[in-house]
Amino acid sequence: MPITISMLKYLKSLPVLILLVLLCFGRGLAEETLTWQDCVGEAAKNHPDLIAAVQEVKQSEADKKITASTLYPQISADLNASTARTASDNAPGTTADSYSYGVSGTQLIFDGTKTIQDVRAASENIKAFQQNYKYTSTQVRLNLRTAFINLLKAQELIKVAEDIVKIRKENYELITLRYESGLEHKGALLNAEANLAAAHLELSQAKRDVALSQRQLTKEMGRKDFVPMSVQSDFKVMDSAKEKPDLDSLVKNNPYLQQLISQKNAAEFNLKSAYAEFSPTLSGSAGASKAGSRWTPRGDNWNLGLTLSVPIFEGGLRVAQVSKAEAYLNQLKENTRSAKDSLVVGLEQTWASLQDAIETVGVKYKMLVATEERSKISEAEYATGFTTYDNWSIIEDNLVSAKTDYLNAQANALLAEASWIQAKGEVLEYAQK
Repeated sequence: MPITISMLKYLKSLPVLILLVLLCFGRGLAEETLTWQDCVGEAAKNHPDLIAAVQEVKQSEADKKITASTLYPQISADLNASTARTASDNAPGTTADSYSYGVSGTQLIFDGTKTIQDVRAASENIKAFQQNYKYTSTQVRLNLRTAFINLLKAQELIKVAEDIVKIRKENYELITLRYESGLEHKGALLNAEANLAAAHLELSQAKRDVALSQRQLTKEMGRKDFVPMSVQSDFKVMDSAKEKPDLDSLVKNNPYLQQLISQKNAAEFNLKSAYAEFSPTLSGSAGASKAGSRWTPRGDNWNLGLTLSVPIFEGGLRVAQVSKAEAYLNQLKENTRSAKDSLVVGLEQTWASLQDAIETVGVKYKMLVATEERSKISEAEYATGFTTYDNWSIIEDNLVSAKTDYLNAQANALLAEASWIQAKGEVLEYAQK
């Protein structure tokens, strides 16, 4: 087939089209940049632990309705139709039809407040599961914040590692020149070469840490599919809590403690319910129906009745139930007291750790500034021969360590802040002012 002018024009424009497609495709693969609020919004909607906690609340609400249904009339309707044939050796068979329909109902009148106590216990269980949702939210926030900080740190660590590679490369080039000029020994050259290799290794590790941190953040946001991402934030601690709060007052609103208190309250109502088992149970019943041998039946039937049930002897069953309920209540009382004491200690510890981390950031920053200044002076002195390689090398090593130490201190301060917020019992949506 001959090549036409239009085909030639198309072939000339083909590279341009391919370039445009690649550019568009490259944009599609670009990393997604997320803020902290973006991560919180996704986790609130998609995190499986939060979704499961919501379903537990719904189950407890349904349990209460199931328990309370006993207080209402229980009404049912029935419809029956049957046919039967009888026969004997001396008589022909006969067929009899039977039809009936009716309605019946029962109503609990008195059971010693057992059902009422069960309903009250169910209400407290709802509160317990609601507090469990809040407690789950505090854990999700801590894990999400930790993953967010780790990715932020990994991103910054790449920049620091690149700076260190640059420093080690410049040092290696300087020592190479001095070695070739006969002004430096081979050991210094080999040491500089090893330091440069170590710097490249740390840069590679930092890049791998970014990939791992992205996976962790994807999990904590509740995403089903992985997409490369980066996070945008700074290392400023917002909830510094410089003035120590009243820890005993602060712990009272902790959702874990509130959950135990609700469970204890439910156990108190369950104990009252167990005592009520010793009371007689009185219920009423009523019904009306029609029956006959043809449809529609015309025979009227009705009934009214009262039923009184009194426990006399059950082999110690109810006594054992009371004993068990009482022991469980005492257990929850002690668990609540123990949890409160542990939470106060945890608050004290996390507050102290937060203050230590914040002060460490300030110290590490000053050390970094001082080390950078010493490095500039030492490098100039080494280049002009006013200091030995060993002294200069020590100062350069201190500079590399100071850069990493400062970044680690910043990240540790944010992690300490996240632990402090979780210890206070703050939920996922908590925002520092």
